[in-house]
Amino acid sequence: MSWIFHADQPIYLQLRRYLTEAIVTGVYAPGQRLPSVRELAMEAGVNPNTMQRALTELEQDGLISAQATVGHFVTSEEGQIRMVHRAMAVEKAKEFLRAMQSIGCSPREAIALLEKIKEEHHEPIGMQGTD
Repeated sequence: MSWIFHADQPIYLQLRRYLTEAIVTGVYAPGQRLPSVRELAMEAGVNPNTMQRALTELEQDGLISAQATVGHFVTSEEGQIRMVHRAMAVEKAKEFLRAMQSIGCSPREAIALLEKIKEEHHEPIGMQGTD
């Protein structure tokens, strides 16, 4: 996983986003044990306390659970993961539409552009697991 941090947002929130994306994209599967807090912190180059704060946020989001002395596990509730995935996709779509609107494109024009790109590249442009 590539850990790139920006000064405009607290590190723990960025860690939370990276780990959430890793869960919803299947890097960490439902029910899988996550690396230890220290391992994740070392990999990301952050203080273990900062990583623990991000993991606590993920627990509150219902994406992981902590088991004393065993570690953190991704939720087995795939519906919860799909719900978070959908919310992230909606937010990304809104960001895209805002960006397109800022350069004078209507939502209809933005969608038409995506369809054209999809046809030209013969590649699916969409979310995994959605219709």
